[in-house]
This record gives sequence, C-alpha cells and structure tokens, in this order.
Amino acid sequence: MASFQICGGCCLDGEVSIQGSKNAALPILSACLLAPGVTKLYNCPRIADVYNMLKILENMGCRTSLGRECAVIDTSSAITGKISQEDSRAMRSSLTLLGALLGRLGRVSLPWPGGCSIGKRPVDLHLDALARMNISVKTTEAGLECQSAQIRGTHIKFPYPSVGATENVILASVLAQGTTVIENAAKEPEVVDLCHFLNEMGASIHGMGTGCITVYPVKRLKNVSYRIMSDRIVAGTYLTAAAATGGNVTVAGVRERDIRSVLDVLADMGCGIIVRPSRVQVIAPQAMLAPDTIHTRPFPGFPTDMQSQMMVCLTAAMGDSEIREDIFEDRFKIVPQLKKMGAKIQIHKNKAFIQGRQTLCGADVEAQDLRGGAALVIAGLMAQGETQVAGTSFIERGYEDICKDLGQLGARISRI
Repeated sequence: MASFQICGGCCLDGEVSIQGSKNAALPILSACLLAPGVTKLYNCPRIADVYNMLKILENMGCRTSLGRECAVIDTSSAITGKISQEDSRAMRSSLTLLGALLGRLGRVSLPWPGGCSIGKRPVDLHLDALARMNISVKTTEAGLECQSAQIRGTHIKFPYPSVGATENVILASVLAQGTTVIENAAKEPEVVDLCHFLNEMGASIHGMGTGCITVYPVKRLKNVSYRIMSDRIVAGTYLTAAAATGGNVTVAGVRERDIRSVLDVLADMGCGIIVRPSRVQVIAPQAMLAPDTIHTRPFPGFPTDMQSQMMVCLTAAMGDSEIREDIFEDRFKIVPQLKKMGAKIQIHKNKAFIQGRQTLCGADVEAQDLRGGAALVIAGLMAQGETQVAGTSFIERGYEDICKDLGQLGARISRI
C-alpha cells in the first residue's frame, strides 16, 4: 500500500495553479453521452475518479483519451445502457450517468454506486424526481432499472437542494418533451458549469446559480470543446494548509466567489486575504483565532468538503471551536486519526468540539475518505516530526498530484 511521508514544521509559501474541478468534470463527462460525436474537454483533472469514469464510458462503447491538454470523448458508436457492478461501485458519481443515459437511450441499468463512505447519501430525491418525468423506476437489491418511451418535462420541487439530483434532472430533461422547472435547485458552481456546458452544446437552460432552474427542451445537441472550471475544494485545501502552517500562499485559476465561505472563515481567524483576478492569496497571522461556529451548508454556505481540512486547522487556533456538520452524518471519521497526533476533539452527534492551542505530533495515520485524507496531509505538515498517511488511493480520487503541488510550496512530502 502506498503512503505519503511528511516531515512537518514547514511554512508553505508561494503560488500554485489549481487543477480542473472533479465535481464539475464527472457530470460533464456523463453529459457527453447526450450528443453522438467527439467532445473535447480542457482542464479535465487527471485524477482517479476521472479515469474510472472514462473506463465506464469505454465499457459502454465510447472511445476516450486523457492527455495533458484535454480529454477527448467519442460517443459516435452505439452505446449500451447497462453499467457493470464493478464499474458502478468504483465511484459514487456513476449516478450522474442515470440522467444522461435516460436522455440518450431512454433506459439505464445501474448497480448501486460506491464512492467514499461518508454517510447514507440516499438516492430517493433522484428517483422521485425522475418518476415525475414519465420514467419507470424499479429498485432491487442489485441496483436501479429505469426506462421511458418519452421523458416529459414537469415541475419538480426538491425538499433539499441536492447537487446530484439537480444534475440528474437537468441531464434527463434537456432532450425531453416539454419544459422542466426545478425549484430549490442546487446552486453549486459545479452545477452551473454543467449547465454552461450543456448550453454550449445547444441546450436551453436558464436560472442556474439560483434556486429555480428552467430547462426548455431542444431536439438535439452538438459536440463542442469546453474548458472545465478549476477545483474550488483543492484551492480551499491549499489555502487552509497555508493558514495551518503559518504560511503565505496564492492559488491561481480560482474564482473568489466560488470559495467565499472558506475565505470568510479564514478571515475570521485573522488571516490576510488578497483577491486579484483569477488569484486568491492567504497570509497566515502570527496566531490564529478561533472563529464562530462553522456550519456546513449547501452553496453558498461553508462546504462539507472543506470541513475536515478546517478542523485540522482549528487545532492550532487560540481558543476552542465548534463545527456543526449538517450535510453528511459520517464526516467525522478523521477524528480518531487526529487524536493519534495529539488533537483534542470531542464528537456529540453532528457536532465536533475542537480544543485549540494544540501541537500535533507526527504519527502513522490512515485516510478513510477523500477530504479526510487531504486533511491528514495538512495535519502532517503542521506536526512535529514525521507523519505517514496511508490510504493514498482515497486522496488521489480528487487531487492530481498533492505531493507536487505542496512540494512546490515548500512542503517536505513524498509518496512511498
């Protein structure tokens, strides 16, 4: 098993470019199925989840390639609507194939998807919405069977702004019969990026980025070249690492509005924030302050994908902190690993209470999910001595080369 070996005690300093967004690339790759032909995606991250998605597309009959410049997806050939159990279990985001395959073929057979174990993450919102669009939905112990002779647009009001359910409804509705209105839609930048991509292909989607998205149907879509947005969670991870290590880091290629909630917390902790076009700089204070209670919320609130990284940072703050996790019920798996390093954290239901002014010590720890793994890397950078983070496969699902990026900023880190 591979691991990251980290020698702590370095202040991160410098500038790093941010890779393409994982959470934008995956639904966009699914959306390529809606237009037979060749699509080119620039700034597509070369991460494990993207490689897994490309493998799924290839096993369905597509031809794909992923180079340094772009990903090329050829959907000209006949494709199958059946996804293997092995492919589906490799990643949660295979669920976005549901809406895309229904839009292309009118049918899909999908085993229950896998991914990080961070909670139940039910698919009821997806299935209930699709059923309202004249789609037959059958669930078994093995997975999902969906089909429709004619998908029909309708009015859907989500009880919760689910990113995945919003994306699936959009993908299923762009070629449907009739207009679809989605109320309480997810506002995340990745959903907006998917809509921009589909509109470039010829779709007619309005209201993205607001709580009400309207999809007017079109008869066909065309192939395009498109540049995927940068990854706001990777940017937030590196800026939080700068604060945690007393550093000064600039991330290039990211939009300030996409990470505003993270910057607001860092500012509350005493960090200096400098915003330039497509660049954000964080300068750590001499002593970080404990912020007000952090609540994870849908965008534009504080992202659940940044909760673990911020928790690590708070162990060094002057004062005690509280994090309330309101998105996933199992996002605190990192806590026992941090306690090995000397962190003092107590969990009560969906709340974490972090005692500040702690000096972490190097230890052998293990990543159990993607963002928790990245947080353990930050803990290793903060700690005295050496830290070994096992479970690199989790981290490599979302970070192209975290050793290279952090090494460029002065971290002493290597993959062994």
